[in-house]
Amino acid sequence: MRPGIGLVLVVTVAVTAAGLSSGQPAAADRQGPVAHFVVLGPEDGPLAKTEESVRDAGGQILRSWPQIGVVVATSERADFAAAVRLLPGVEAAGATRNLVELTEGARPRGLDDRAPLSRKDGVAATTGSPEPLAANQWGMRQIGADRANDISGGSRDQLVGVLDAGVDAGHPDLASNIDAANSVSCGDEGVPDTSPEAWAPPPDFSHGTAVAGIIAADRNGVGIAGVAPNVRIASVRIADDDLWIYPEYAICGYVWAAEHGIQVTSASIFVDPWLRWCDDDPDQAAGAEAMRRAIDYATGHGVVNVAAIGNLNWDMSHPVLDTISPDNGEPVERLTGDNCALVPGEAPGVVAVSATGAAARKTFYSSYGIRDTDVTAPGGDELQIPDTPDRDPGILTTMNNGAWGYFGGTSAATPHVAGVVALIRGTHPDWSPQQVVAALRRDADPLPCPPGGWFDPDGTGDWLAYCQGGRSGRGFYGSGLVDALDAVTR
Repeated sequence: MRPGIGLVLVVTVAVTAAGLSSGQPAAADRQGPVAHFVVLGPEDGPLAKTEESVRDAGGQILRSWPQIGVVVATSERADFAAAVRLLPGVEAAGATRNLVELTEGARPRGLDDRAPLSRKDGVAATTGSPEPLAANQWGMRQIGADRANDISGGSRDQLVGVLDAGVDAGHPDLASNIDAANSVSCGDEGVPDTSPEAWAPPPDFSHGTAVAGIIAADRNGVGIAGVAPNVRIASVRIADDDLWIYPEYAICGYVWAAEHGIQVTSASIFVDPWLRWCDDDPDQAAGAEAMRRAIDYATGHGVVNVAAIGNLNWDMSHPVLDTISPDNGEPVERLTGDNCALVPGEAPGVVAVSATGAAARKTFYSSYGIRDTDVTAPGGDELQIPDTPDRDPGILTTMNNGAWGYFGGTSAATPHVAGVVALIRGTHPDWSPQQVVAALRRDADPLPCPPGGWFDPDGTGDWLAYCQGGRSGRGFYGSGLVDALDAVTR
């Protein structure tokens, strides 16, 4: 994964969702490089006036989302956002990609750029019963998922949306659980594309496939089992071919989840190009508000949204010096405080997940914060070696091309939590998202802070962290380590 989050990824689209269409300009209409923008109109009203203002300011509409009052547009004008903010029907507007498209263009991203803690090892699986690789799944045992599965593997009625870079639908541990009809890609300018090739992952980037396996690898005597092996998975690809995840992609993904029967989303990502989106910048404020509206829309349609808190060892509840953003151009050092938020991890109503290693301690890399961390789950840590046959500290899961391998980061912790949420929802299908999250927190097993609060995992001070909360451990772990067994018995 990229240092900022466990991992990130998304999908592509070909079919337009009913009621969400808007004209897309022909390529010939574009005379030069264009920048992408979000323009916010009334959240609960028509967008005709907003769309007219977009065109009057020199913009071309890519997509309108009247359900949340958001228009996605392009323009050749660097000052488009400033101009359109002054026009009728516009509440806010901002560039989503740091205007880098109008200059040298976004820098290319290598496939490993988002996954320094992920790795794909050659792991061979054979057919057998129980799952032949289960002995190496220390993370499942840490949260009681092995015992939970003896009672329930979750309900077939539960559909989990993997908001990532695509899922290998032909993997032998995933094929039976993929819901192709509700899968989509949003990675082409935020316009839904339901063609299977669009929401499939890049051949050499397994992030989304790894996330899906942790959630719902089938209990079929092949390979491994996921936390909720009976639930269905929708691949909601929100990453483009270069693995960027921009606001228009995430907006499309959350609206799709709201309107296609998805009950849980798992987002092991952060949205580019800002690690934290700050409200004192009008461009970032508009992008963050557009994404918040989409997430709120999903929650309002019964979706529980789960996201990673990140892999930078940042205390998200205190000011953080960001030297990485914007990550698609030339970074600018800035102090980010309470007016800034990681999206989606710090968005209101999202379950933010930190990571533990095999010893059930905070991983050296996991970000945290007493006001920001909701729960924790296994992510893997090379400083905490499990007592397993492979002695590999990572999370064993599915990889592209029918393989299995080890994976790590808050990207791996997040799908553990999404799987537990799916188990709770299957046990209590009539519960609201708020009731499900309350049970998730209530059932979590508290982990205490280190003595004195200070945590120096390798003794060098490089990953020094301070845990607030004493015996409650809330600074590192929120309500605690999620409990899959409680999810199916309480």
